[in-house]
Amino acid sequence: MVPPPPPPPPPPPPPKKNESAMKRAAIDMSTKIGGRVVTPALPVVDSSPPTQVELSFNKRLLTYSQNHIPLEATEGIRRRERVLDRMRSLCREWIRSVCIRLSLPRDVIDAAGGQLYTSGSYRLGVHEPGADIDTILVAPNVCTREDFFGSDYVPPDGLDSSYAEDPASAPRDPDSLAERIRNHPDVTNFVPVENATVPILTFDWEGVNIDLLFARLNSASVPPTLDIDNDDILSGVDSATEKSLNGPRVTNLIAALVSGTHERYQTFLTVVRCVRKWAKARGLYSNKMGYWGGVNINIAVALVLQLYPTACPASLLRKFFLVFKSWRWPNPVMLTKPHDANLGLPVWNAYHVSNARQVAPIITPAYPAMNSTLSVSRQTLQILHEEFCRGHDIVDRLWKEHVKGGGGGDDVAGEAFAELFEPSDFFIAYPYYLSLCIVGPTQADAQAWAGFVESRLRRLVSDMLGKSLPLSKIQLWPKKIEACIADRSALLTQAQRRNSITYFVGFQVDILRMRGNQLNIEQQINNFRDWDLSRFQPHVHEMDLCTKDFRVKELPKLVFEGMYEGGKLEAMKKRRRIIDSDPKVQERKRKAKLAAMKARLDEIQKKKDAAIAKDAMEKKRKRDDEDEEAKAATQKKAKGEEGDSKAQENVDEAAGEPSEVADAAKVKVEDTVDEAALLESALDAIQADAGGEKKSREEAEADRRKLIAGEFLVEGGGGDDADDDVAGEQSWPDGAGDDGDELESGAEKDTSDDAPSAQDSSVPERKVLTELEREAEILRIAGYSVVSDDEAIIVGGNMIPSWRNPNVARSSRISTKVEEKSASGDDGEKKRVKRGLGNGGCVEIKFRTKFDVVELDENGFVIDKGDDDFQPSLAWTGRRGGFEFKLGERGLGYYRTGKKVIVPSNTAY
Repeated sequence: MVPPPPPPPPPPPPPKKNESAMKRAAIDMSTKIGGRVVTPALPVVDSSPPTQVELSFNKRLLTYSQNHIPLEATEGIRRRERVLDRMRSLCREWIRSVCIRLSLPRDVIDAAGGQLYTSGSYRLGVHEPGADIDTILVAPNVCTREDFFGSDYVPPDGLDSSYAEDPASAPRDPDSLAERIRNHPDVTNFVPVENATVPILTFDWEGVNIDLLFARLNSASVPPTLDIDNDDILSGVDSATEKSLNGPRVTNLIAALVSGTHERYQTFLTVVRCVRKWAKARGLYSNKMGYWGGVNINIAVALVLQLYPTACPASLLRKFFLVFKSWRWPNPVMLTKPHDANLGLPVWNAYHVSNARQVAPIITPAYPAMNSTLSVSRQTLQILHEEFCRGHDIVDRLWKEHVKGGGGGDDVAGEAFAELFEPSDFFIAYPYYLSLCIVGPTQADAQAWAGFVESRLRRLVSDMLGKSLPLSKIQLWPKKIEACIADRSALLTQAQRRNSITYFVGFQVDILRMRGNQLNIEQQINNFRDWDLSRFQPHVHEMDLCTKDFRVKELPKLVFEGMYEGGKLEAMKKRRRIIDSDPKVQERKRKAKLAAMKARLDEIQKKKDAAIAKDAMEKKRKRDDEDEEAKAATQKKAKGEEGDSKAQENVDEAAGEPSEVADAAKVKVEDTVDEAALLESALDAIQADAGGEKKSREEAEADRRKLIAGEFLVEGGGGDDADDDVAGEQSWPDGAGDDGDELESGAEKDTSDDAPSAQDSSVPERKVLTELEREAEILRIAGYSVVSDDEAIIVGGNMIPSWRNPNVARSSRISTKVEEKSASGDDGEKKRVKRGLGNGGCVEIKFRTKFDVVELDENGFVIDKGDDDFQPSLAWTGRRGGFEFKLGERGLGYYRTGKKVIVPSNTAY
C-alpha cells in the first residue's frame, strides 16, 4: 500500500519591514511649487519623534531664544509694512509714468501693473530688529534699467562738456524711480550702485534699510496673479534680471520644502534664528567676505531638517553642527536635484570644468541652480570648520550634561547656551594683524568706494595674501569699524579721516615655510590696487586703501570695545588664559619644569659628589701628612743618632790634628758666611736700584722659584744696549744669548776696561716684549714694513723694502761670522758681530692668521667654489641626492637638504 504524500509546507511568513524604513516611508518631504513637484535630494536619516529628555532640553533653548534673540516688535512690523506699501505705490506710479511718456495706449497703461516682492530673512519671518529688507521690483518690458536709474537723461539745454569726464556727476532724470526715491522726504542715506553685476538702490525709508533690485520681464504687463515661481518667467530675460528674480524664487522654494507641518516650519525658523545669531557673534555672517550669508544659512538648516524632519529645535541645532562638522567638502549641499527648464540658462553641474575648483558649494534649489557660496575659499572654510567643531562640542556637552542630570537641573532659563553665542576671540587669537583703511574725499564717494572695495577684499585676503605668503592661517573680520586706523605716514586729510572705515585681517606665520625673518606684503597690496581697485569708475584721487600692521598687543583699544567686558585689559587676560589652557603649551611647560627639576637635582648630586670627594681627599691628605710626619720623625731620629756618632768621631779626630788645620777650617767657614751675606746685600742693592715694587728676600726667592717652575712667563732676556759701539749695526732682540751678553769671537767674554761694570753704572731697565711685539720686531729687523691699524698713514712708505736694503742679507739664512780687526793687528782685538736668532740663527716668519686662497671674478667679488653644503650652479642640471636647487645667500645652486637657507620671503619656487 502506497503511503499518502506529505502535506505541503506552510507558506513563509512575510518579511518584517525595518522600523526606521517604515518611518522614513511615512514622511514625504516633496512639495509642489511653480507647476512642478520638487523632491529632496537626500533621504530621511531619522524620523523618530523627540523624547521627553529632548523636549526638556528644547525648552531651555526656547527660553534662551525668547530672552536673547528677540524678534521684531509689533510697532516695527507695522512700520515695515507701511514702508513697503508706500514703496509699492511709488513703483507703480513710476511704471505708469514711463508708459505715459512713451505714449502707449490706455489699455496697455492700465495693464502694465508691476509687483514688489521680498526675499531673505524678512520673507521667512526671522529678521531681527533693525535688519534690512531685500526687495525686488518686477516691471514690464517697457521700463528699462536706464529709466530705473535715470542715467540716460539729457537736459533741455544739453549736457555740459565737463560731464563727459565725470559721468557720475551728470544730472539724472527727475522722473526716474531713483530720483523719486532720493527726493522723498522720508528717505535718507541714498546710494545707487548702477555698475554692479546686479544693480541696486540702497537707502533708509523711515529708518528701515531697503535694498531695491530691478527685474525687467519679457512681457508687456506684470499682473497681480503673476506666478514668480514658475520657470517660464525667466524666458528672454537678461542676466541681471535672472539674478534678481533668483532671490524670491529661492526663498519661496525653501519655505515650501520645510512647510510640511506647522511644527516643522516653526522648528526651522527657531534654528535659523539661532544659527544667524551664532554666525554674527562669531564673525561668520558675510557672503561677500567669503563666509555664509542669509541664504546659505537657510539652505543649510533646511537640509538638516530634511534629514531629521521630526526633531525638536534643540536636537536640530545639535544635528546642524554635527552634519556640517562631518560634511565631506567639496561635495555640494543641495535641497533638490538641479533640473533644466530648457530656457538656455546655465545650470550648476558638478562635472563641469569651471565648478571643479569650488571649495564648499551650496546649490540654490530654484532654476537655474547655481552655487551660492562661490566666494568661500580654503582659508574661510578652515575658519568655518573650526567654528562648526566648537559649536558641536558646546551643544553636545550641554546635551550630555542634561541627560546625565535626568532631564532636570537648575538652568531652567537655558543660560548655558550663552557660551555658544559668545563673541569671537578674533582680536586675541592671532599674533599679527593688518588693518585695511578705506578712505574717500566725501561721504557719497566714500560709500560707493567702500562698497566696491568690500566686494573684493576676499580676493586680497584669500587669493593674494593667503596663497603667496607662508601663512598657516589668515582670517578677515567681516565687521567694519567706523574709524580711520591708518599709519601716520599716509598723510590723509581731515576729510579722508572723517569718511573712512577700517577692516582687520589676522594671520599666523608658517614657521616651516618661512624664509628669513621679514614678511613683505607690499607687492600684494600694490597688485591689488593695480589689478582690482583700478577698475572702479569714476575713480577720484583721494580714494585709497591704507594698510598698517600690528602685533596683538599693539592693537588700538577701539577694536575691543563692545566685544569684551573690560576692554583691552580683560581681552589680554583672556588671551593669557587661553594660551595657558592650551594642551601643547601645558605639555611644553611641564617638560620645561621637569628639565629644570632634573638640572637642579643633577646640580645637587654634583655638589654631594664633590663634597664626598673633597672629604675623601682631605682624609687622604691627613693620612699622608701623618705618614710623612712619622717618616720624618723616624729619619730625624736616625740622623740624630748618626750625627752624634759622627760628631764624636770628628771630635776624636780633631783632638789628634794640629791646631793649624782647625784654625784654617774655621776661617773658611767664616769666609763662606761673609760671601753669602755680601751676595745677598748686593742683590738687595740691585733690587733697590731697579725700582718698582719693594720685595723682601723671602719674596724674591719665592718669585725666583716660581720663575724656574714656569709660573712666571718672562718673554726675552734682553741684550746689553750699551754695547752698541759698532756704527751702522743694529742690535738683535732679547734672548740671543744665554745671559743677555753679546757673543765674541772665540766665545770669550769682553774684559776690556771700557766695558761697564755693575758697580759703577746702573743697569738699564729692560722692556719685556709680548709675543706679538717680539714678532713685529723680528719683521722690522728683517726689513719688512710692520704697520698696525692706528699707525702710519702711508703703508710701507716709511721703510725701505727688504730687497732694496743693503744691510739685510738676501738669504733667509743668517749665520754668525767672525771678522778680525785689520788695522794694526798688534792688539788682536776682535770685532763683534751680530748674533743669530734661535738655535739655528735663521729668520723664520710665521703668520698668526691662516689665510685662504680665494679667486675673484671680473667685478672683484669672491667666487664661491662650494663645499659639502653648497654646490654652485647657474642653471638646473638635474636632481642631486641630498640637495635642493634654490636661491640663497650664497647664490644660485644646490643647497643641502635640511640646512637653513636665508632667502627673501616672497621668493617663489
